[in-house]
Amino acid sequence: GGGGGAAGGGGGGGMLLQHREGLGRLRVVLASGSPRRRELLGGLGLEPEVVPSRFAEDLGPANFAGGAAYAQETAVHKALEVAGRDAVAGGRGAAGAADLVIGGDTVVESPAGAVLEKPADAEDAARMLRALSGDTHRVHTGVALVLPQAADPRTGRAPLVRAFVETTEVEFAELEEALVQAYVASGDPMDKAGAYGIQGPAGSFVRGIRGCYSNVVGLPLHRVTSEINGLLDAGLLAPPRI
Repeated sequence: GGGGGAAGGGGGGGMLLQHREGLGRLRVVLASGSPRRRELLGGLGLEPEVVPSRFAEDLGPANFAGGAAYAQETAVHKALEVAGRDAVAGGRGAAGAADLVIGGDTVVESPAGAVLEKPADAEDAARMLRALSGDTHRVHTGVALVLPQAADPRTGRAPLVRAFVETTEVEFAELEEALVQAYVASGDPMDKAGAYGIQGPAGSFVRGIRGCYSNVVGLPLHRVTSEINGLLDAGLLAPPRI
């Protein structure tokens, strides 16, 4: 499911600055409680309402060909769950429907190919970090852009869903056991896929990176801006006129 496919390149640079005024009039909802995703979108000039998804995240990575497909489909389910709520869809006396709902899901795929989500406990976090030590792993962030008021050209029905996934390769240095234990004790790994956050102390574990940095934080900014630009250029996402 989920409707893959690009929404157009959005003019190479993919910057939203030229649309800043119009974007400020859009009702944008972030279907995630992640403060990191909110900060990343804020850097683009978007100030989304935060409505964390209640999707159970129970699709199961074993049901997918790999971590990338799993992350993309989870992002779609998260965004559609939020887009379907009355307060977002504009039903039952709620404010006007959202123009854009953004869902995201980030997973880490270990060098051995195992999908690592948020650790269950401290021992789980330590196990994940040992699996990443001294090797290259992949970080997949699935993104779903849901337009509750726009019809999907293929079905003629709303909502329009644009879904994609971005992958970044991250190389970790060898992690001594004392370092693993100290990092786990700090509490930083506990709410993060793969048991680390690149923007925190674990940034010092990273020997190299290939691909989009912000993707590892939780949202691939260049790809997101390119896709939103494509929706704007196609007239599918239109800021309300003053």
